Amino acid sequence: MAIKIGTKWVGEGHSCFIVAEIGINHNGSLEIAKKLIDAAVEVGCDAVKFQKRQVNVVYSPAQLAEVRKVDESIICNALDPERNIIEGAEWPVLPKESRKRLEADMSNTTNGDLKYALEFSMKEYDIIDLLCQKKGIMWFASSWDGLSVHFVNGYKVPCHKIASPCLTHADLLKRVRSNGKPVILSTGGSTMERIEKAVEILGREDLIILHCVANYPCEDSEINLRIINALRLIFPGVPIGYSGHEIGILPSVMAVAMGACLVERHITLDKNMPGSDHKASLEPQEFKQMVDEIRRFEKIKGDGIKRVLPSEIPIMAKLRRKIDF
Repeated sequence: MAIKIGTKWVGEGHSCFIVAEIGINHNGSLEIAKKLIDAAVEVGCDAVKFQKRQVNVVYSPAQLAEVRKVDESIICNALDPERNIIEGAEWPVLPKESRKRLEADMSNTTNGDLKYALEFSMKEYDIIDLLCQKKGIMWFASSWDGLSVHFVNGYKVPCHKIASPCLTHADLLKRVRSNGKPVILSTGGSTMERIEKAVEILGREDLIILHCVANYPCEDSEINLRIINALRLIFPGVPIGYSGHEIGILPSVMAVAMGACLVERHITLDKNMPGSDHKASLEPQEFKQMVDEIRRFEKIKGDGIKRVLPSEIPIMAKLRRKIDF
């Protein structure tokens, strides 16, 4: 079974759909986001993906107040005057209290400072949307709350993504499904029973399930690619893909060899950039190598029909000594 995302079919018999997850690897900088989109286009990805949160809904006041070291470059991006003005009106990235504290001491940072700093607003997404249209690449996002789901849906994205931590959020699943678009479900950190419950809520129509390990980066011994086959058996007719957080490209290419119809990997300009996801990401040259190897495998696997190839005929004419049948 295959489903259509934008202009492309995803599922058995179709080329692997490759997603470059930008996520929060833009570090709160639109310029970095633009470079990552350009890189995804250059290496041959089908789509880029972001993350969207209503910070004060997703996180409790206590979680936001936790002391956390945040790289100065991320704070500077959040305080950039250009980013805090939309069509002449003030649209603060950080809450007033945070701005006041950070302007006095930029090292006095909290978890909330980081979460707000990494959250793109309508201003950035308007530009991202237009840029992706111009570049001919699809974009979508994993939304972590209902308000974010409807915000993202306002851009006519081709599909919606459920992030692994949100798999057990029944109301969110219903809100995502209510938009009537294909849904991609990541399953990291969940039991098969919880996955089955999420699928019961979402329904199997226009659904893609991704095997995923919610560890950044994950060890080879944790990857367990045979789960791809287990998911295919438990959810017949539902396309199964892979969202990888490993080091390197081999597991992602192997996932396609084992039947994954969609591969999602984080993309970064530099693994040494500050931020939680960069270490489990691929730099552009690695991402290109992965895409090239996946496309090479798709040529290698063939159609399973044994035939005599034109290139073999002259070889056999020279090497066969006897033909009895």
